[in-house]
Amino acid sequence: MRASPLPALGWGAAIGTLGGLIGLGGAEFRLPVLLGLFALAAHQAVRLNLLMSLATLAASAVARFGFASFPALAGHWPEILALLLAALTAAWFGAGLLARLDALRLTRIIAALLAAIGALLLAEAAAGDALPPGAEPGGWWRAPAGAVAGAGIGLVSSLLGVAGGELIIPTLIFGFGVDIRTAGTASLIISLPAVAVGVLRHARAGGYRDRAAVLRIGAPMAAGSVAGAFAGAALLPFVPSAALKLVLGAILLASSVKLWRKGAAKAAARAARGAGHLPAQCPNRPEGTRR
Repeated sequence: MRASPLPALGWGAAIGTLGGLIGLGGAEFRLPVLLGLFALAAHQAVRLNLLMSLATLAASAVARFGFASFPALAGHWPEILALLLAALTAAWFGAGLLARLDALRLTRIIAALLAAIGALLLAEAAAGDALPPGAEPGGWWRAPAGAVAGAGIGLVSSLLGVAGGELIIPTLIFGFGVDIRTAGTASLIISLPAVAVGVLRHARAGGYRDRAAVLRIGAPMAAGSVAGAFAGAALLPFVPSAALKLVLGAILLASSVKLWRKGAAKAAARAARGAGHLPAQCPNRPEGTRR
């Protein structure tokens, strides 16, 4: 891995700033950069993205809990704890599932999930305050519903290497009637352990043996993301978040189309090799990496 750390630092800062402006960690925007610009293999990109998500989340937690008052969560603990426990379990098993997926199938899954997140951002930007406020506190169904949502969020977190805040916050707001400030804090409480579990599972499986990628791409991009997140929060009063969601949602949709086409090209090449029309790739050169 010959990549210079400076581009990773710059891209991390830019993505962190955009994420800070709309209240996300930016992992969903880092992933297309890792796959496209830095030409990482899909599995390596997801694992590295998850590690950077953990660093960004830790910094966000320090900033939020150090400088802001802790919101009242008493009325929402059933769904928060259910989300947390289900996300932890799904993140652990999702990390194992990632290792069993081949590169082509993983690329298609990433494309589909990025498209779903992009569509969600576009829907939020278009609807704005017209979106329903969610259910009133109380009700036996809240914990089971939280468990179902947490399982899905933990699985997406493992397969994309993201913290899941882009799914947790809308779930809490529109599904359980949590205000946006409380939802942001609850998202950190849920995301930090789930992401840490995923990183631990990948580390135990040897997912971070490539020290060059971690030091030259992961560390500087994580540092840039943390700095950018603080900068984005400072710029928040001056930039309309709805406009940003429209732009970034469109970017994610475009990235998903590009990844899907890349997967289709790989599938066609694989079929051609199977038919004997093309020579097989060298087995010693992992697909999606540079020399």
